Amino acid sequence: MDFLINGAPVSAEVDVRTSLLDLLREHLRLTGTKKGCDQGACGACTVLVDGERINSCLALAVQYQGREITTVEGLAQGSQLHPMQKAFIAHDGFQCGYCTPGQLCSALGMQEEFQRGVPSHVTADLASEHLVLSHDELRERMSGNLCRCGAYNGIVDAIADALDAPQAAKQEAA
Repeated sequence: MDFLINGAPVSAEVDVRTSLLDLLREHLRLTGTKKGCDQGACGACTVLVDGERINSCLALAVQYQGREITTVEGLAQGSQLHPMQKAFIAHDGFQCGYCTPGQLCSALGMQEEFQRGVPSHVTADLASEHLVLSHDELRERMSGNLCRCGAYNGIVDAIADALDAPQAAKQEAA
């Protein structure tokens, strides 16, 4: 099977029943993506496929041949951290760090969804052409990613900062 992972072509011979998560971790040794619940409930395994966030534990690797897969290892450009990674460091958006790779990928996928105008459960005006990334909107959009340490305030502040969200979202989080 041929994949495009973090901008590089990769070939791997795996059983067609292999999850994308197991392909990444067990076969390609990209261990940044974490195995949490293995049921799609915690978000620790979140990666980007063609810019959209998915739970890699629920996806079969065979489904993603030839598509652009980005893991946390692919966010930085050489030694230059991605702005979202820098924001997580600046705002203490992690404690143990186990959920951080999934949080980072989810935040970037969420940004793309928001920019496309995809509403969330708390979006007040579904007909609006201009969505506002408020504190509640941001938290709802990230609700599929759990942090067992409870670093949510730092995570929300980091995402709001990296996305240059309205000041209200940053202040509400405090």
